[in-house]
Amino acid sequence: MKKIYLLIIFVAFLFSCNNSSDSKTPIIFHNTHEPKKVNAPFSDAVQVGDLYFLSGQIGMDHSTRKLVVGGIAEETKQTLENIKAVLKQHDMEMNNVVKCTVILADIKDFAAFNEIYKTYFPQKPARTTFAAKGLAVGAKIEIECVAVRSE
Repeated sequence: MKKIYLLIIFVAFLFSCNNSSDSKTPIIFHNTHEPKKVNAPFSDAVQVGDLYFLSGQIGMDHSTRKLVVGGIAEETKQTLENIKAVLKQHDMEMNNVVKCTVILADIKDFAAFNEIYKTYFPQKPARTTFAAKGLAVGAKIEIECVAVRSE
C-alpha cells in the first residue's frame, strides 16, 4: 500500500515540476456526487491540472450502500460501474483512464476479475494488481484510477 501512495506523490511531484513558478496549478478536491457519501473523509476525485486521481471504488451499490451479491464477478462489474459514474461526473469516460491499481482480497480471483476488467478497458491502461487482507466492508476487490482529461 505504501508503494501506491509513494507513486501517487511522485506523479504529482513530477507534474508540479513541469509547471513554471509563475503559474501554479491548483489542486481541486471535488465533492462527491453520491449524497450518502457527502460526509466521507475523502474526495471521490482530486484534480491536478488535467490529472484526476480517483479514490478506490468497491463493488457497493450506492443506492443501498451494500455490496452486490454474486462474488468477484459481480463486485468487479459494480466497482467498474462506480468508476464510470465518478468519471461521468467530470465529463470523462473509461478511455480517459491511464493507470489503475487493483486490490483483490484473494489473488485466486485474478482470472475472473481480469476477464471483466478487459471489457471495460480495451485501451489497456497501466495497472498494478495485488492481494491484501481486509478490504472495506468485506469487499473482494477495490480499484483506484488516474485519469487524464484530454480535449
